[in-house]
Amino acid sequence: MGDLVTGEAVVLDLRVAQLASRAIAYAFDLVLQFGLLVLVSLISPIGFDDALQTALSLTLAVLVLIGYPTLVESLSRGRSLGKLVMGLRVVRDDGGAIRFRHALVRALGGFFVDFWALGFGGATALFVSLFSPQGKRVGDYLAGTIVIHTRVPRQEVKLAVMPPQLAAWASGLDLSQLPDELVLATRQYLSRYGDLTEQARWDLGSRLANDVGTAIHSPRVEHTHPHPYLSAVLAERRRRATVSPVDRL
Repeated sequence: MGDLVTGEAVVLDLRVAQLASRAIAYAFDLVLQFGLLVLVSLISPIGFDDALQTALSLTLAVLVLIGYPTLVESLSRGRSLGKLVMGLRVVRDDGGAIRFRHALVRALGGFFVDFWALGFGGATALFVSLFSPQGKRVGDYLAGTIVIHTRVPRQEVKLAVMPPQLAAWASGLDLSQLPDELVLATRQYLSRYGDLTEQARWDLGSRLANDVGTAIHSPRVEHTHPHPYLSAVLAERRRRATVSPVDRL
């Protein structure tokens, strides 16, 4: 188990993925990447001279080895095929979802330092990961990311309570675009609310409320405290998850 600490000193209890699970996930992705390389090679034009053919093959290899992880992790919010199989996800150091630039930096670090160009077939990634408390490779350090298990640790978490004055408002929200990782961060914030300083309660809560408001297209009223707003959203989300399909009709 490893803890991620946000800028406001809130500990997120996330299971950091270590070397073994990451290696298996990478093996799945590597098989897929080489499959793509073979497929592209079979359909690529032939008849070029040796120098041009070599340049084309190298370009295709770079596109697959860098483009595949960048594209897939960007679109899937940190989950390649191998990570999906192993139940892993790439997140930012603060537990938030990665963006295109994070995926690109990780892919570039993987190609040039961790595995291929200067990585001695993965020796660099192996060495760095073994000495990293959070199992990071060079690409993770450069991108400011970490790989975690997607399952929430088994622990007692206080459930969000619906503020009565917000129940009617919350019942009309569209929560379909609320990301799981944002829900996790909000749940951890509410669970540890009593342990935070007043300033941290406001600063972190405001940041989370802004992100949640953007996702659900219903921002928090300015200058109101984020705690009841976030509690209402999570309580409503839990209520809908426990309502049977018949009851919804």
